[in-house]
Amino acid sequence: MQKHLGEQMDHSLIESGYFNHLDFRMVEWEPGLAVLEIEIGPQHLNRAKTLHGGVLTAMIDTVCGFSGCHCSVPGYMRKAVTLSLTTSFTGQVSSGIIRAVGRKRTRGRKIFVSSAEVFNAADEIIAIGEATYRYRSGSEDSSGQPV
Repeated sequence: MQKHLGEQMDHSLIESGYFNHLDFRMVEWEPGLAVLEIEIGPQHLNRAKTLHGGVLTAMIDTVCGFSGCHCSVPGYMRKAVTLSLTTSFTGQVSSGIIRAVGRKRTRGRKIFVSSAEVFNAADEIIAIGEATYRYRSGSEDSSGQPV
């Protein structure tokens, strides 16, 4: 069952200065899955007037990280640091809403790997990526197990 974000979600667990600066919106977040959207504005474009690759890379890094950091304990937050990130650009876009879907692929006690696809408004893939993360301390319960 998919859990869409709404007023019941504590947005302070999601948002950051960089997240807000890029105008990311978390539209779905559950264990192993995260979905982000942005509406492309002029601030997201490069000199060629297409979406800047840095925005796509940041979106992939963010959605992959969130896919492995969902915490089912209310009020708790899991945190991770990116160890490795790869991005492949497969299309261009200059306007509209784009959506990134991140999925956690595998997890150990301290490390997890996620992948992402970014779609344009026509549901065509414009970028793909994969990332490896390490959970930061404070992301476990009192027994040392990840929350």
